[in-house]
Amino acid sequence: MTMAERRYGPCASHGFFLLRQLLLPFLFFFSFLDVPPAAAATTPLPINAAQGDIMQAIARLVNSESANTKWNTADNPCSWKGISCRNSSSSSVVTSIALSNYGLSNSSIFAPLCRLDTLRNLDLSINLFTNLSPQFFASTCSMKEGLQSLNLSTNQLANSLSDLSGFPQLEVLDLSFNSFASTNLSAEFGSFPKLRSFNASANKLNGDVPTSMVSSLVELVLSRNRLSGSIPPGLFKYENLTLLDLSQNYITGTVPDNFTSLPKLETLLLSSNNLSGEIPASLSNVTTLTRFAANQNSLNGSISPGVTKYVKMLDLSYNEISGRIPPDLFLGMNLETIDLTSNNLEGHVDAKFSRSLVRLRLGTNNLSGGIPDSISNASKLAYLELDNNNLEGNIHPNLGECKNLALLNLASNMLQGQVPDEIGNLKNLVVLKLQMNNFSGSIPSTFSNFISLNALNLSYNSFSGSIPVEITNLQNLSSMNLQANKISGVIPISISLLKNLIELNLGNNLLTGSIPEMPASLSTTLNLSHNLLSGNIPSNIGYLGELEILDLSYNNLSGQVPTSIGSLNSLTELILAYNQLSGSLPVLPKQAAVNITGNPGLTNTTSNVDTGSKKKRHTLLIIIIALAGALIGLCLLAVIVTLSLSKKVYRIEDEQSPSEEGVAQITSGRLVTMNSIHASAIDFMKAMEAVSNYSNIFLKTRFCTYYKAVMPNGSTYYVKKLNWSDKIFQIGSQEKFGHEIEVLGKLSNSNVMVPLAYVLTEDNAYLLYEHVHKGTVFDFLHGAKSDILDWPSRYSIALGVAQGLTFLHGCTQPVLLLDLSTRTIHLKTVNEPQIGDIELYKIIDPSKSTGSLSTIAGTVGYIPPEYAYTMRLTMAGNVYSFGVILLELLTGKPSVSDGTELAKWALSLSGRPDQREQILDTRVSGTSIAVHSQMLSVLNIALSCVVLSPDARPKMRNVLRMLFNAK
Repeated sequence: MTMAERRYGPCASHGFFLLRQLLLPFLFFFSFLDVPPAAAATTPLPINAAQGDIMQAIARLVNSESANTKWNTADNPCSWKGISCRNSSSSSVVTSIALSNYGLSNSSIFAPLCRLDTLRNLDLSINLFTNLSPQFFASTCSMKEGLQSLNLSTNQLANSLSDLSGFPQLEVLDLSFNSFASTNLSAEFGSFPKLRSFNASANKLNGDVPTSMVSSLVELVLSRNRLSGSIPPGLFKYENLTLLDLSQNYITGTVPDNFTSLPKLETLLLSSNNLSGEIPASLSNVTTLTRFAANQNSLNGSISPGVTKYVKMLDLSYNEISGRIPPDLFLGMNLETIDLTSNNLEGHVDAKFSRSLVRLRLGTNNLSGGIPDSISNASKLAYLELDNNNLEGNIHPNLGECKNLALLNLASNMLQGQVPDEIGNLKNLVVLKLQMNNFSGSIPSTFSNFISLNALNLSYNSFSGSIPVEITNLQNLSSMNLQANKISGVIPISISLLKNLIELNLGNNLLTGSIPEMPASLSTTLNLSHNLLSGNIPSNIGYLGELEILDLSYNNLSGQVPTSIGSLNSLTELILAYNQLSGSLPVLPKQAAVNITGNPGLTNTTSNVDTGSKKKRHTLLIIIIALAGALIGLCLLAVIVTLSLSKKVYRIEDEQSPSEEGVAQITSGRLVTMNSIHASAIDFMKAMEAVSNYSNIFLKTRFCTYYKAVMPNGSTYYVKKLNWSDKIFQIGSQEKFGHEIEVLGKLSNSNVMVPLAYVLTEDNAYLLYEHVHKGTVFDFLHGAKSDILDWPSRYSIALGVAQGLTFLHGCTQPVLLLDLSTRTIHLKTVNEPQIGDIELYKIIDPSKSTGSLSTIAGTVGYIPPEYAYTMRLTMAGNVYSFGVILLELLTGKPSVSDGTELAKWALSLSGRPDQREQILDTRVSGTSIAVHSQMLSVLNIALSCVVLSPDARPKMRNVLRMLFNAK
């Protein structure tokens, strides 16, 4: 993987690449400077006296603010974390300081920093600085004379770029994710005569693209600003450029055809602008170009041959490109990803395919002809999307040779004939979409080979024959949609074996026989309507306790409706119309809408509500809620503003470094997992050794600290220390604590972090988990990894969290979340979330609270409004917190911005449809009509979760159903 790829992430499909430096100290300090990393390993001499005093002053500021580290001021400063020194004669001098993500906000730190005339590299990224101190601007700041690398990214700085001047030696400057402003970038570059890398993405820069830069410039990143005008020809005189990112601005005009003037260019990103005209032919002659993204513009014309001769990733999606696909387009020797979704391409796909191709997206065009036989040459292909075209003919059997396919989407075409048995060779398929075509014949029994399949959609075709019994072997299947076909025969009895099935749609077919036992996991929809089913409704259908929609209409069902249906407490719709049912309908949940039309012998004796008086009561209730809501809102706003000013809300309180305490003495330790692999690997003493070393910390939350621990067999776990210092944990009830953890350890859900073991010491408690942490959702949305979350990933996260929360709320003893936020949701992969901190509700003692609103209720921005006066955790409160998470996924904004809660802001814009558009993250919502539509559907769900009245919020199982059906 190249350095540019590391910095931008794998999200090539949509072109939203926000430059973040993931390997901050090394990538930032050493990528351009002639400083050997090995130099830091030299044993430092004692620091000289003058700099010793300076470093002590810096240490006092860092130790007073930082929750991530503590410097031992008795040690040589050259041994402090983040400090690098160089030996000089009889002493050492400081050359590099890296204080990334230390929670710093006090700008007075710049005064002692300015006195370090030997400083070459300074990293203050991911902190809370709002302004630079006057000392930083002064000509007397000796640090500036020799500084070569400066990273101020991801702060809250709102200075003018003109304030940053007087850096004669600066080569690397990163100001990204701040609020820097400038209307004349070209004039500002004169302050940096040796600049080689400049990143000012995600700021408030205006004006034209600059052209008065130094000739040594190698990287220029200006994405997510307010730049306008056209791409200037003067930009092409910088022949050393390897990275040029102008995406997400307001740039207009055509793309100049001068790219042969940039012989070293590797990455070119022009996405999300207002560019028009044709794709420059000269791009095919830049032999170094590996990535080109110009999606979400108004580019037109045809694609020139040779454009993918050298590139690995090409994204031209959501433009107006027309014409035929060049025969060599998919043949690039290094080509891995190509996205041409939503253009006006036409004609046959008469092409050959590179063996390196991994992702091919051609959906929503005007392509015709058949699926090319040569697709089988793409042996590494994992994602194939040809949906919403005019493709016709049969699926060729050799498609089964693409054995790495995980997603196959051929929906909404004119494909026909039988699906070949060879498709069953695609054993890695997770999603198979063949709906809305003209397929006929029987469903191949080889579908049973899809052992990883999660979603199967064959709806709106002409499949016939019976449902193959083998299909019920798909144990990972969560959604099966076979509606609107010509399928006959009986529903296999073995369908009850699909233990993960959430939605089953067999409507509009020719099915006969009786209704068999259904999987107990069905929780959203069971649709058997418009068939020829007969017999009684089985009483065991009452076991589907989480089912939301039951549609048995238009069949030949007879007899009485079983009383067990009355136990479907989650039911929102019951449709029994046009059968031959008789007797009385049992008492149903109040929220269930019932349709029994066309059953002359069936009566509903419970529907005798006076709708007029009900309407009056409902209107009165709305008025009362509105008045109460206004009053509560004013009170809560005052509380929130107060909390927003408190550092305690945003960072963890200081704690003593465990490295000074030695290895804690274990008083009790117990495995709660039944997994023999974990049981044999976990060593409690190794866990305690890990937590005694402060360098093993990789994450902190308000209530917990996470450590990485390597066991004797080499396997890695993480150990979570519960921070007893809040005095609100039930410290004296260790027996109860152990019991609660053992109960939680028996839970099993892929979207919930379940403890494997616990260890108790005299003063602390520790939980052990499998080490699958790739970061939190907060990290990927707002932190150093925020460039890789496209909408499919965000939607997958939303679904996963909803499934986990629905599971927790559905336990015999419901598990409530004390602190549900994007910071407590961990990611196994970018699509696999796990809810963390599930034990807090069970082990915290509210009576020992200090009285702070946020002490018990969690993180500001996620706290439900009713908590201000109830001080109680509820399922409805968890739904509110989940709604805020949905809004974060939809907007890309944090839960609180500039003192305003995200939920309140979104609700204020939700009154009119045109205002709702302002809520969505335009970087994502504009990628396709389908994405935009689905995001609006999910927005409606999110808004329903964050309404003022707890009683008006949907239950999590309803939220999950709505998310699953969001179109």
